[in-house]
Amino acid sequence: MATDKSPDEESSEQPVPAQPAPRAKRRRYAPIKIANQIPKRRRMEIEKALGEVTETPAKWSRNGGTKNHNFLKKRIKPGTIRHIEYDLLDVDIGESWPVPVSVVHGSRPGPVVTLLGAVHGDELVGPLALTYLCGPNFMGEDRLIDPNAIAGTIRIIPIINLPGYRRRTRYFPDRRDLNRSFPGNPDSNTTSRVASGVWKNLVLGSDYIIDFHSAAKGRTNVPQIRANLAHPSSNRIARGFGIETILDSEGPRGSLRRTANENDMACITFEGGGPDEADPESVQISMYGIINILRTLRMLPGYPSKPRFRMLASGSVWIRSDQGGLLDVLAPAGSFVEEGEIVATVTDPEIPGESHDILSPVQGLLISTATHPFVNSGSPIGHLLPVKRGVSTLKSRLDDEGCLIISGSDGDPPWRDDEDIEDIAIFGEWSGGSPDAEWGPSDSVDEEEDN
Repeated sequence: MATDKSPDEESSEQPVPAQPAPRAKRRRYAPIKIANQIPKRRRMEIEKALGEVTETPAKWSRNGGTKNHNFLKKRIKPGTIRHIEYDLLDVDIGESWPVPVSVVHGSRPGPVVTLLGAVHGDELVGPLALTYLCGPNFMGEDRLIDPNAIAGTIRIIPIINLPGYRRRTRYFPDRRDLNRSFPGNPDSNTTSRVASGVWKNLVLGSDYIIDFHSAAKGRTNVPQIRANLAHPSSNRIARGFGIETILDSEGPRGSLRRTANENDMACITFEGGGPDEADPESVQISMYGIINILRTLRMLPGYPSKPRFRMLASGSVWIRSDQGGLLDVLAPAGSFVEEGEIVATVTDPEIPGESHDILSPVQGLLISTATHPFVNSGSPIGHLLPVKRGVSTLKSRLDDEGCLIISGSDGDPPWRDDEDIEDIAIFGEWSGGSPDAEWGPSDSVDEEEDN
């Protein structure tokens, strides 16, 4: 059993009812505590980016009143909801791929938050969560998302990659990955043209973006946030989502998250579950996180929920098989495993009676595990965050099977101040440059993967 260790130096479905809004109006955001959360070098980058206290942007001031929201050549009045279609391609003949867009424009000024699902067509957690959010149980007068009560604007696009969704594949029909194509080119290939239109028409003008994903084929992810913690506003909403696992990375070139950050827009990626599955826990946690962020940004009344601790990771350890055959994973994603614990076995039907154990090299939390049964020597079967400090805190949130109980999956945790939340540092670097790089190409497409 071989492992790749990262260096020592250097990812019911109903939100709870709204709580009373804080009595005091805050014009400044509280400074973000970053001491001891990640390695010194990276911490210095984050400190430099965060700078001084962030002022509330003047455009969100209530003094000037709320104006119409201009979007896709429509004027959306304050306190209204509009359902619009957007054509991914501007064509006279052939398929234009119209996708539904819901816009909630609040009666009070505030930020623009864009929520996107199915940038990869076979990742269904985002489409489900965002479709539920647009439904009558959550959106409308006297509902949680009430345009007469919210501040700012919410844009919701449950499915971006409509042709991939219909074909049950990650990619566009030209076999390219939309999430490696931003900001796109209107004169290039099909995927690049779509990326250009999505970027210009759906993304630009956003202050905050949440991009919902699941793992690629052959694996599953525990619910997690991926964000560039050196980007101040992305750091803020990564923490505001309210779950325990945050992976610090810039994102691959051409990804929506990285491109948005390079254009000074906050963007985080939610990862949960696997492809072609409606993982109920990940859907519930997605909706929980959306509501938390809207409350963090003062768009909805009430206090955001916060976890007991956060794991802020800048590196990981890979668990690999040394044998080839059929894989049986014994420790699912989300398991806390001890050093030397058996996490999987490999057998070969051509050699009955022989079995090989795969052991965890260190103590830590499995954030992703393989689901494809066929493995070769060297195949990754688990992605592990090694945990050296905060072990007792983490163990206090394990269920009877030794899996992490993620905030939002078991009801609403109590409100906490940031100083009451323990930050657990996971040191190192991402092998291959991104959290998912070692999983290798998916569907024979030679591209680095990460969200």
